[in-house]
Amino acid sequence: MEKNTDITVDVEAQYMPSESNPDKSKYLFSYTITIKNQGIVAARLLSRYWKITSKDGKVQEMRGDGVVGKHPHIQPEDEFVYTSAAILDTPVGMMQGAYMMIADGGERFDVSIPAFTLAMPNTLH
Repeated sequence: MEKNTDITVDVEAQYMPSESNPDKSKYLFSYTITIKNQGIVAARLLSRYWKITSKDGKVQEMRGDGVVGKHPHIQPEDEFVYTSAAILDTPVGMMQGAYMMIADGGERFDVSIPAFTLAMPNTLH
């Protein structure tokens, strides 16, 4: 049986030096997310969950409604792209999470956001 809901998530992260202040332990990273519906049923993104871990092991958990003020309705073979940002107090960290979604047929499901690294250039070897 073909899966009704097949959503993939790709992430590209970038350090933002002009918005960061290492002297004050403020490191800003932007990330662009592409959510692609590879299934056969449209689905709406309802909410998000993020787990942000700094290099020093400090964890921030965030939950929120939609993404960037929207609840995208993604048709089969379509995608939704958005950019957001995170501030860390260390030059290296990691983010991962999940989107809570609902298919047009009413089925609720979670989509995992794979872990990705946030790193100031030349800090990882």
